[in-house]
Amino acid sequence: MPDRNAPIIAEFRAHAGRVGGYFAGIDLLLLTSTGARSQRSYTHPLSYATDGGRYVVIAADGGAPAHPGWYYNLIAHPDVTVEVGTEKFPAWADLAIGAERDRLFRERAQALPALNDFAARTSREIPVFTIERT
Repeated sequence: MPDRNAPIIAEFRAHAGRVGGYFAGIDLLLLTSTGARSQRSYTHPLSYATDGGRYVVIAADGGAPAHPGWYYNLIAHPDVTVEVGTEKFPAWADLAIGAERDRLFRERAQALPALNDFAARTSREIPVFTIERT
């Protein structure tokens, strides 16, 4: 199956982290993780915010009934590689819980109101990850 993210990843890398189309004007990072079952390397373009020195990503998957695959990868293997702009670095992903998760989700949803729509489409609590450089 062709990787639907491949063109976005290529554009990101060719244009110092900027892409057009659906993601035009949105801050994106590339998150490379290890597959929970396959042990293969996977790269996903994700929108992000910052919280202090941390990056914040939301596993909304458009409000799908199940978490996106990369969620399971981060739970199994929290050591990741992040690309922001032209910078690439090792990092650690941590699942935010409780009040921290709620605060980060609320702050991100203020900037991206579609997250509230995604949350309304599903019965699952949408996970929030913080990512810190290692």
